[in-house]
Amino acid sequence: MTTQRTSGRRKQAFAAVAAVAALLTTAACGGGGDDGDNGSSTGAAGFDAANNKVAQASAAKKGGTLKFGGAQDADSWDTTRGYYGFMWNFARYYSRQLVTGKAEPGAAGAEITPDLATSTAKITDDGKTYTYTLRDGVTWEDGKPITSKDVKYGIERVWAQDVLSGGPVYLKDVLDPKGEYKGPYKDTSADKLGLKAIDTPDDKTIVFHLPQANSDFEEMLALVSASPVRQDKDTKSKYGLHPFSSGPYKFQSYSPGKDLTLVRNPEWKQASDPIRKAYPDKITVQFFSDANQLDQRLLNGDLDLDINQTGMSPQGRTTALKQHKANLDNPVSGYIRYAVFPQSVKPFDNVECRKAVIYGADHVSLQTARGGPVAGGDIGTNMLPPSIPGAEGQKYDPYELAGANKTGNEAKAKEALKACGKPSGFSTTIAVRNNKPVEVATAQSLQASLKKIGITAEIEQYDGSQTTGIIGSPANVKKKGFGIIIMGWGPDFPSVQGFGLPLWDSKYILDSGNSNYALIKDKTIDGLFDSYVTTLDDAGKEKIATEINHKVMEGAYYLPFVFEKFINWRSDNLANVYTTDGYSGMYDFVNLGLKSAK
Repeated sequence: MTTQRTSGRRKQAFAAVAAVAALLTTAACGGGGDDGDNGSSTGAAGFDAANNKVAQASAAKKGGTLKFGGAQDADSWDTTRGYYGFMWNFARYYSRQLVTGKAEPGAAGAEITPDLATSTAKITDDGKTYTYTLRDGVTWEDGKPITSKDVKYGIERVWAQDVLSGGPVYLKDVLDPKGEYKGPYKDTSADKLGLKAIDTPDDKTIVFHLPQANSDFEEMLALVSASPVRQDKDTKSKYGLHPFSSGPYKFQSYSPGKDLTLVRNPEWKQASDPIRKAYPDKITVQFFSDANQLDQRLLNGDLDLDINQTGMSPQGRTTALKQHKANLDNPVSGYIRYAVFPQSVKPFDNVECRKAVIYGADHVSLQTARGGPVAGGDIGTNMLPPSIPGAEGQKYDPYELAGANKTGNEAKAKEALKACGKPSGFSTTIAVRNNKPVEVATAQSLQASLKKIGITAEIEQYDGSQTTGIIGSPANVKKKGFGIIIMGWGPDFPSVQGFGLPLWDSKYILDSGNSNYALIKDKTIDGLFDSYVTTLDDAGKEKIATEINHKVMEGAYYLPFVFEKFINWRSDNLANVYTTDGYSGMYDFVNLGLKSAK
């Protein structure tokens, strides 16, 4: 995900806006190095040993200090405001939700399991009523019980967008589509719990009443934005500096952009928590302004892993692949990187002109610009990430981008140009963020291959921090003539709704903060999304997700570059480590342990 659909903010979610991500500019360097000892008690576990499986599971000891490093701090550590994927992952140390993703590798990590609640929802009223009961023994860091009212209040904070901007607002959209509730800070009821869509008949029971069924509602409750917050501990806009813990760890100290330290929460009880093992005694994060310095500290063994989980930078990656391959995993990130064609900019209002670009591009060159097959990812053939139910991966390749046309098909491109009335080609502009060298490299690759078919593309670099007003404004895109926009997207939660709704549904075309850059207004696609949210069985949802992806690709609105992959580091001392689809291929932080707890 790169955006929040209603508020028009742009936030990277499942791959942070970290400097590290911006540095994936070189082609992957080949193998080298030993593949390691595959899980013995000393040394690294072996290349890809933790990719969708558990490495060093039995080696985890209680105690010690787990050391993270990062090239970027979180957008906020406030559970309501945080939107970076690594923040959602890390927040499970100090926050709990009614339900959460399973602490398991691969696809199982994206499945919903009870956390504060005794079970997943009891769903009644044709999918419009969700009822939960809280477990016994769940407490705050001062020992007071966590109540249903704390959960309700925590969710109500999502409505306070004027004070707590930045986080996802799915719950607000689904529970209060008309925007009638004004949030807890403007709530006139005595207890500040005036949101009518949530009932708390007693301290252990919470009931959600949806105006309309939404089959992903429980996925939304598993986001950290649904964490409880206790009213008397709510410091509003300052809450992210010291959140009050409902999990096994609590904040000891935090200096924004410098460091963060968590220590054990003595009031947390293992018996009340089926998810968290709480192996380390202490968890530290050190932030670096230089990604190469971070990588050097990882290579030296001073740190256990990178909190941002967006892959090593080219310099560190080269050394690691040659000398420390056994410390590396190469997960699929859940992100798709692509070019998109706004239909407001001629001649991209014509499907054949869009197809000309898709056929004319050299997909191997684009993959190389992204970092090659290892650090960049597999050639993207469609627009649904492999981790989303209903995705078909490279099996669905309607334009043969990973097949016959992988280095470009000049003949087919010229046929398409003729069909769109531009037999001798045309001129256009590629818009690309100036703070993403890898995107600039991708734009240059595309520019070179389009030149061969008579399409002249100028590259315009814009301020990456101003995305919302530059490419998020359809009026500005049209005015500037941005016929091709280079972007990336990952899911907020693993479903076609959590990934594609803001990109492809006509309701999400906004004057500012738009992310439906192609300006897709397709009644069939809109209708499929409407059907999806009321379809409650998994097989039915998968079928609709597949259909939506097919309709998007048939419209030729996008040129996918890669199903993105990363090279991520784990120290020799890291135990119980695995990647999870629940956090788009990141390591699952919540149950990491150390082999030696010195």
